[in-house]
Amino acid sequence: MHPSKTLLAIAIFFAACLAFPPARGQDLNTVIQKLNAAARGFHSISANVEDDSVQTDPVPDTDVMKGMAYYDRKGNDLEIAAHFTQHNGQPSGKTYIYSGGVFRVSDTGKEKDAKVYSQASKYESYLLLGFGASGDQLKEKWDMTYLGQETIDGINTDKLKLVAKDPEVRRNIPEVTIWIDPNRAISLKEIFNEGQGQSYQCHYTDIKVNGSLPKDAFKFAK
Repeated sequence: MHPSKTLLAIAIFFAACLAFPPARGQDLNTVIQKLNAAARGFHSISANVEDDSVQTDPVPDTDVMKGMAYYDRKGNDLEIAAHFTQHNGQPSGKTYIYSGGVFRVSDTGKEKDAKVYSQASKYESYLLLGFGASGDQLKEKWDMTYLGQETIDGINTDKLKLVAKDPEVRRNIPEVTIWIDPNRAISLKEIFNEGQGQSYQCHYTDIKVNGSLPKDAFKFAK
């Protein structure tokens, strides 16, 4: 997956985790009102993550990565990281870190191999939007549709569809579907439909909100 799309995917994941409250048996206006109330008080998240790049056309293929995802917000300062330890069942050190307004990627997990992507600044508003955003702010960026309830990992979830209002974002990711745990107000699964038989699917487990994070959560290995 292209680094810019990965950054946007991470941003949307945390938007789902931090902003969306239970939407059981209610209309979108009620969801937005609860979003406004739930937008405060979240500071950090850690979770196990499995990211699957899925291709259905022209030849079916799935690329699977597993690891840990972290987020920390202190005032206006944001840090996001994904540390992958497996790639298609083999050891991996691939690491994504957003810190100090800069997005960096290292295929080895080592700082000396990290590449800097200037396009991160294009998604700054989406990163800020995803962290403690109100429902009204989300409404400004996304067309949202409530799709009912489904069970994920034995947990009853509410399913939502997001379509970006920004044409550039919509060209990269035409549609996002997320499944929300109504008891913890966090996302268990997302599917980022990239069009033309391509999608990016994320599955999160063992999610901890506002807990302590590892000291090296937002650092590459030396």
